[in-house]
Amino acid sequence: MLVIAGLGNPGKNYENTRHNVGFMVIDQLAKEWNIELNQNKFNGLYGTGFVSGKKVLLVKPLTYMNLSGECLRPLMDYYDVDNEDLTVIYDDLDLPTGKIRLRTKGSAGGHNGIKSLIQHLGTSEFDRIRIGIGRPVNGMKVVDYVLGSFTKEEAPEIEEAVDKSVKACEASLSKPFLEVMNEFNAKV
Repeated sequence: MLVIAGLGNPGKNYENTRHNVGFMVIDQLAKEWNIELNQNKFNGLYGTGFVSGKKVLLVKPLTYMNLSGECLRPLMDYYDVDNEDLTVIYDDLDLPTGKIRLRTKGSAGGHNGIKSLIQHLGTSEFDRIRIGIGRPVNGMKVVDYVLGSFTKEEAPEIEEAVDKSVKACEASLSKPFLEVMNEFNAKV
């Protein structure tokens, strides 16, 4: 089973914020793959289905971003999923808005959701799709920026990044993630 987790914050207040691009990708995958997110356990909202002959579990942790590991560790234990079968999708301040980067491991890079995952999984070796949200300007605090909505100018770039992330997830069903990473990271 492949687990694809999109990080974000639960609730209407956070729905279209920069910090919730991971949730946006999961919602799009659920729609395209016809997977209903109808199970609410392990502090997460998730659903399972078969895509291209593979069992897939899509999950949105409902623990709030900074505690994402508290959802994923017990869920992965329950379904007996190894770290190499986990892909995590999340926002990244260090990438320009709308750019995506795939990685197979690495540090948290200051992202508290990833920090929580690394702590609970006991490793930093899991596949990731990072979606660029850019950095705040004009002295705006990072917390206000990541919890803010995308501007009209950013919206099309984010829609494209969500689409690319969906395509990367689809590709990872039939190819090793490293190969998908090389393919998608090469696209400029």
